[in-house]
Amino acid sequence: DKHGTIVGYMSAALYTAQNARSKADKENIGVNLGLTEQEKETLHKIAKLVIENKTLKKRYSLPEITSETLRELRGAFVTIKKRGQLRGCIGYVRALKPLYKTIEDMAKAAAFSDPRFPSVEAAELPELEIEISVLTPLQKISDTSKIEVGKHGLSIRKGYYSGLLLPQVPVEYGWDRIAFLEHTCRKAGLPPNAWQDKDVELYIFSADVF
Repeated sequence: DKHGTIVGYMSAALYTAQNARSKADKENIGVNLGLTEQEKETLHKIAKLVIENKTLKKRYSLPEITSETLRELRGAFVTIKKRGQLRGCIGYVRALKPLYKTIEDMAKAAAFSDPRFPSVEAAELPELEIEISVLTPLQKISDTSKIEVGKHGLSIRKGYYSGLLLPQVPVEYGWDRIAFLEHTCRKAGLPPNAWQDKDVELYIFSADVF
């Protein structure tokens, strides 16, 4: 929406196989939020469970959630890729629901409600990869030098226009800080130099990407 609560079509990250990240780049993206490997595995399990069972029109039950961390209110994105290319990406920017519920909702939305793509079909399931980005809160900034490429995602707002790119996107495409700002403006439907306007609001955030 215009406040950046749910982000998909106008502000989702773009991926291509041609610009796939190297292992070293991938390890340097975002921040470590302290999620254990088991907690990350549980979130992946939830996303996969939702996508597979909804595709096959089967009922499902979520695994028991005992982790307090997974019950914390968190914003997050679920990105679906097929052979390295984007197949769906939608997220909550703000912390509206417990993390495990956010992943359930966004996995469903990325697979079946991203307006750029048709719904995921059963034949595609073996080819799909799921990437989860757990977000930190948005931080409003006035100094663009605070933007660290690879660590920060970026949100730009002006009036009813808003656009967001995740921390992995500028690394994916080899952008510097200025290119990152310009492309986020374009995602918002604004001119590339709109980030310099006095009435533009700039926000940074980071993410644990896995």
